[in-house]
Amino acid sequence: MRISILVTSLLAATEAFTTPSTYNKFGAVASRQSDRVVGAKLFAAKEENESIADVEQPQQFDAAKMPAITAAFWAITSSAAFAAGPDWGLFEGKTGSLLHPIMMGSLALFSLSTAFLGFQWRRQRTMGDEISDLKKTLPNLGGAASVSEALFAAKSAETPDAARIASLQSALAVESQVEELQKERKELTASKPRDKHFSQGSLLAFLGTCFAIEGPLNTYARAGKLFPGPHLYAGAGLVCLWALALACVPAMQKGDETARKVHIGANVAGIGMFGWQVVSGIPILLKVWEKTQWP
Repeated sequence: MRISILVTSLLAATEAFTTPSTYNKFGAVASRQSDRVVGAKLFAAKEENESIADVEQPQQFDAAKMPAITAAFWAITSSAAFAAGPDWGLFEGKTGSLLHPIMMGSLALFSLSTAFLGFQWRRQRTMGDEISDLKKTLPNLGGAASVSEALFAAKSAETPDAARIASLQSALAVESQVEELQKERKELTASKPRDKHFSQGSLLAFLGTCFAIEGPLNTYARAGKLFPGPHLYAGAGLVCLWALALACVPAMQKGDETARKVHIGANVAGIGMFGWQVVSGIPILLKVWEKTQWP
């Protein structure tokens, strides 16, 4: 059917670029030679004082309209195109169909690692205030470098002050805590969690968005339609949360605490969305495994 329509279209298109044919009142096609004959008749009719109206007039057929008519006919008779029609190869088979769940499952674990790095960076950034607050609770060391030195000096005095000695002894635990925090902050600084968190977060947002789009595309390639439901909604919401978290970064770099809280909240909610995707995606994965073929 389509071949015949195509041939008709081509013939009509070539007809549009040729001299229009003439039709007489009986429907017969006249050639150019017949046009000259008709012209001769008109001239003879004038010579014999005949009325020009009595001579048959050629009826012109506008062949230029044929392409438009054929195009309209083509549009009306064309069958609807479906996504499942083409052969998508690996993308339509089990290999391409499993790419989405494998990648998204891996990214779910990757998001946990990224979140851990983010909390490490927050820990490193806020430890300074915590250390400062602890140091404020220490008694006056009298010029000593540490509580231990001040305690030794207090005990070695000619007239030991029992109250001062007791105060310094209780401060030993605080000093030990301060030293542990300083050591932890030094280790965190050496591991550079800020840079790692930024790099992993950027990669997570990029790969996650790509495969959040790849999943519905693969479904549409296999089935010719999408299946709205919790899994699809969770994926769309997750991409929105990633965008929100990224949008907070410039303000966070300027020290905006509200932006930090929104950033953390968006990522925690995103991890929750990921959990929802895993739960709602398992039945889909089982169905895909059953319905698709290798490769």
